[in-house]
Amino acid sequence: MDVLSRHIQGEVPWWMLFVDDIVLINETQSGVNARLEVWRQTLESKGFKLSRTKTEYLECKFSDGTHDADVEVKLDAQVIPKRASIKYLGSIIQGNGEIDEDVAHRIGAGWMKWRLTSGILCDKNMPPRLKGKFYRVVVRPAMLYGA
Repeated sequence: MDVLSRHIQGEVPWWMLFVDDIVLINETQSGVNARLEVWRQTLESKGFKLSRTKTEYLECKFSDGTHDADVEVKLDAQVIPKRASIKYLGSIIQGNGEIDEDVAHRIGAGWMKWRLTSGILCDKNMPPRLKGKFYRVVVRPAMLYGA
């Protein structure tokens, strides 16, 4: 993977890699287009293909930095769909810098685990120590990490 990704790494490593997901970061949309084209060419030169159906982008407006007006993110001639939020490594990242979608997702995951385990946690025959350990191992991580 280092051979494939060294073409998109700059002096500051503005990239993240996790299994088959890669995040290309640049301050402008034209910069993202350039990095995306280099990544496509590098993959294709090694016999890989960049999935055009799974590729999407998120524009983060965290500051009043420079933004390209009327520049679309494209892969070849295909326009890449823009998303308002993206789930990456279990967290939901929103383009406006808010965290409410991620918090709601984590709370929902915690409640789902609570519902699935309530039979054990509410059972009067289970020792309280075992209930506490079960809660710490199953329910709490779901609330903290959204998994």
